[in-house]
Amino acid sequence: MGHWLYRNIVEPGKLPLLLALGAFVVTFLVTRVITRLIRAGKGPFGNVRAGGLHIHHVVPGVVLIVVGGFGAVATSNRHGVGTSVFAVVFGVGAGLVLDEFALILHLDDVYWTEAGRKSVEVVVLTAALVGLVLAGFSPFGVNDVTPGELQDRGSVIAGVAVNFLFSLVALSKGKLRLAVFGAIVPFLALVAAVRLARPGSYWARRFYRHRPRARARADLRASRHDRRWAAPRRALQDWIGGKPDTRPRALAQAAPGAGSGTVTDSGTVTDSGRGAGTGTGSGSRTDSDRGTGTGTDPGTGTDPCTGTAGGRGTDPGTGTASGPVSGPGPEADPGRRTSE
Repeated sequence: MGHWLYRNIVEPGKLPLLLALGAFVVTFLVTRVITRLIRAGKGPFGNVRAGGLHIHHVVPGVVLIVVGGFGAVATSNRHGVGTSVFAVVFGVGAGLVLDEFALILHLDDVYWTEAGRKSVEVVVLTAALVGLVLAGFSPFGVNDVTPGELQDRGSVIAGVAVNFLFSLVALSKGKLRLAVFGAIVPFLALVAAVRLARPGSYWARRFYRHRPRARARADLRASRHDRRWAAPRRALQDWIGGKPDTRPRALAQAAPGAGSGTVTDSGTVTDSGRGAGTGTGSGSRTDSDRGTGTGTDPGTGTDPCTGTAGGRGTDPGTGTASGPVSGPGPEADPGRRTSE
């Protein structure tokens, strides 16, 4: 084992990559365990808060990625201790950041929702890709080029281009995983490129628009594939990252009767009372009292009895009414109106 590790990892200078991958996987697993304990209310752990603000672990993850990335770039020796240390720092930061990839994507706290499954998918995909590179696969499938192949650079470039083209076709057909892995493993994307596209993909919208039979076959194949693999994939995601919360997030609503908004009545006050004068107050009334209801005035703009209007009305019967206008009812003085 030691000879294999030295021959395949240490000697080619892949030890920092191995350390970064190990730190990445361990950080993700430990973070998921801690967050599941916090969710269940067990253990000594809790959310980190500063002044009432919830600090997500993506924040220290970004800091560690910056420190580890720039540190690794600054140390050019891949066999040095410094490079290995910065590789571990970078792996820890990447684990913290990608564990909350869904939060970055949606700009919302969707960690325990259905959308939060994207974080688990991205972490698994990243670990698999780094593992393939560590095992010896180079991007686009060009690896261990012999001296004879080096003499024919045209064939090498053509192989890279064809493999990359297959990856693009697989991506346009809605098969992201095979497209990404196809860029690493030679001709893996060819499998996805020759098969039917998934419904809703760019390829299906562009080339199946006038081919109803191909569209129907694609729908049937996609539904069969989803029925076969959806349950195992969800079970694996739940086992790794925890089950998402199926309950809808509670909306922040004020309790009935607890509203404290300012109620403004901008309707025109109309005095329908009887008396010697039947004047109508033409001034606009603004009620600046603070209500304790739900902040909604159900009135129609006419306030017959629930306040005192500060506007001055004109009484066509007796002249000018200078007193406050009130609700309906008999009037004591045909000249001056008194509120009930």
